[in-house]
Formats: sequence, structure tokens, C-alpha cells
Amino acid sequence: MPHPQYKRILLKLSGEVLMGEQEYGIDPVYVARLAEEVKAAKETGLELCLVIGGGNIFRGVAGAAKGLDRTTGDYMGMLATVMNALAMQNALEQLGVQTRVQSAIPMSSVCEPYIRRRAERHLEKGRIVIFAAGTGNPFFTTDTGAALRAAEMGCDALLKGTSVDGVYDRDPKLFPNAKRYDTISYGEVLSDDLKVMDATAVALCRENSIPIVVFSIREKGNVARVLAGEGTQTIVRSNKGEEA
Repeated sequence: MPHPQYKRILLKLSGEVLMGEQEYGIDPVYVARLAEEVKAAKETGLELCLVIGGGNIFRGVAGAAKGLDRTTGDYMGMLATVMNALAMQNALEQLGVQTRVQSAIPMSSVCEPYIRRRAERHLEKGRIVIFAAGTGNPFFTTDTGAALRAAEMGCDALLKGTSVDGVYDRDPKLFPNAKRYDTISYGEVLSDDLKVMDATAVALCRENSIPIVVFSIREKGNVARVLAGEGTQTIVRSNKGEEA
């Protein structure tokens, strides 16, 4: 059963998880496995939308560091998220799940433009909506795009599936003794500069009282466990007395 207060959620996946065990690109087998997890979450009765990053194909910041104009690099990164969204849509529809891709950059031959009311209607009809191309603007990450869409859609939570099983005080891949948090406040994440999501995304979630649930997407079946209130996860939310 889903967590009782969650009726509608946004699932944010990093583009890197679509690589599977590859060094870059899209692994169709791994995308199919992820689609099964998303389908299982949908079958609990949740209204579900997705945002997928593009780092498995192109990352604007990395391109800018190598001399590419940052604005151009960010637009290229947005196009990469559309490719990932189409790959996930294909995998979900092969499982019989009705899905719509909406892009913040209009490309009518490929997918729908982002229209909030249309997205709401898709969710009400039981379709999964995949939001692509971030916010449609350079200098904003897909984390911020996910937080923005979660707020616009009135989501009860933003689930972030990553390669680690929660929020740590230091990078657990580099520091084996890093401390993992079960719960932490938005303010602590921002003041300690913890790498959960970028600061704009965290602040946007705080302003709209949207809890951020961070968990490992690489562990099979973890989405369902997290939605049931089980499994290893970190919940980022307001402390008592902290302004929303």
C-alpha cells in the first residue's frame, strides 16, 4: 500500500541510472527494469509523474567547463532529457502503461508541449506524465525542473532516485564512515551544502512544503518499498518552527 498521505508524487531519476552498467548512453534492458518499477508504483493507485535528467548523454555544466557556451550546453542537455523521456515512454508503453511526454521546449512532432492543465487531465485519467527539457531555460537544473513541476502539479512528495540510499554528511563513496540521515530539514541541507538537489530546487520544495524522499533506485523493488514507508531512505522536510 502507498504511504497514506501520498496521492500524487513526482519521481525524479538521474539520467545516469539509465546507463545501467554502461559508461554512457541508454541501456534498454535497464530502462525496461526501471519501467517495471514505475508501473508497480502506478498500480498502487498513485497519480505519478516523472522527470529524468540527461547526464547519461550530455551535461551542460561539463560542456561549459570544456569551453562550450553555457547557454548552448544547457539547451543540449535539455534535448538529452527529451531522448531519455522518450526511451522511458517506450518502455512503459510496452508494459501497457499509458504515458505522455510533455516538453518545456516545444517539439510537436515528438511530444506534447508542457501545458499544466493538460498534464493535470492526463494524471486524472490515470496516465503517467513525463516532463522533459527541464524548465525550458538555461542555468536551471533538472532538479529545479522537477521541484517546479511537483509544485505546479500539487504533488504530495518528490521522490529522488539516485545511486546512493539517502542523504549523507559526506560522499559515502569517498568516505566509508559518512553519516546517513533518516530525516533532515530543508534548512540543514541548504546551510550544510549537502548534495541532495541544487539549492534552488530545495528552496522551492521548502516554499511549497513538498517533502523530498531520497533513495537508491539501483536496488530492485525499492520504489515500492519506499512508497510503503519501508526500505532505506532519507526524508527532507521542515522542522518544527522552520518556515515553509
